[in-house]
Amino acid sequence: MRRLLATLVVLTMVAAFVFAGGEQEGGGTRFVTIGTGGVTGVYYPTGGAISRMVNAKSDEYNIRASVESTAGSVYNINSVLNGDLDFGIAQSDRQYQASNGLAEWEATGAQEDLRSVFSIHPESITLIAAAETGAESIADLAGLRVNIGNPGSGQLQNSIDALEAVGIDVENDIQAEQVKAVEAPGLLQDGRLDAFFYTVGHPNGNILEATSGRIPVKILDITGPGIDDLLSRLPYYAPASIPAALYPQSANTADARTFGVKATLVTAASVPEDVVYAITKEVFENFEDFKSLHPAYQVLTPESMLQGLSAPLHDGAIRYYEEAGMIGMINPELLP
Repeated sequence: MRRLLATLVVLTMVAAFVFAGGEQEGGGTRFVTIGTGGVTGVYYPTGGAISRMVNAKSDEYNIRASVESTAGSVYNINSVLNGDLDFGIAQSDRQYQASNGLAEWEATGAQEDLRSVFSIHPESITLIAAAETGAESIADLAGLRVNIGNPGSGQLQNSIDALEAVGIDVENDIQAEQVKAVEAPGLLQDGRLDAFFYTVGHPNGNILEATSGRIPVKILDITGPGIDDLLSRLPYYAPASIPAALYPQSANTADARTFGVKATLVTAASVPEDVVYAITKEVFENFEDFKSLHPAYQVLTPESMLQGLSAPLHDGAIRYYEEAGMIGMINPELLP
């Protein structure tokens, strides 16, 4: 009987250890997932780069990170808030809208549990059109078949904002399609689309695909007085340009002028402080290595990675920024 009781005690202790899962106190490994975007965009390799940095120190942090390809910003924010994801990459405008109860979050109100960690690369609102349409800028889209982005993606609202700013009615002035960005280049090259929007960092595989097919294409300007007014009203947008040299097979002879947002890493207030601290620390203390992982990161500076945030900073991120002497770079409104 004593032997049986002893065995039961041991089994109970083992079970408790196993089901402690990611709890640091139990000595187990915590598994965290980072929601990204389509596999051809910059979000996916960004999540992969962050994961590799953290996993290289898995013995120190007891954390194993993985990435999940998702539908994009709105999905990632909602999944972080409901606990399906630990972290998510989201456009700066979507972070702002969720934090303030706007757009998709108007009915549910401000998402007070959303937390920001840091910004990543800038993302330009990119407009590609078949050269045969004769379009030179966004103002020339009337009557064309245009993909404005799939529901749940950040680029959908960007497209609508840009079109409305130049006086184009989405429902009446264009033939609007709402398919995923990964599908748009093939549809354009098959002659089933005239143009498509894509909010993304550059260079990008989808844009390379679109500019390399049998149908010549051009990256159009998104400029004008209406766009200038939009930038003055919405602080998460900023002017941007897309170098023609990145896409040598396009019909562009000059850089395309446009505007954009920033990719940001978000999490929830419920995610443990030490997990957020570890991810923040590894990215910033391996900053030059991180910058080298993708061409879109080359413009990054530590200061720029603290801009474009609107949700309160997570305590784990604040802990690192205080240790690193970076707290003065942060908008005080993001601090407790």
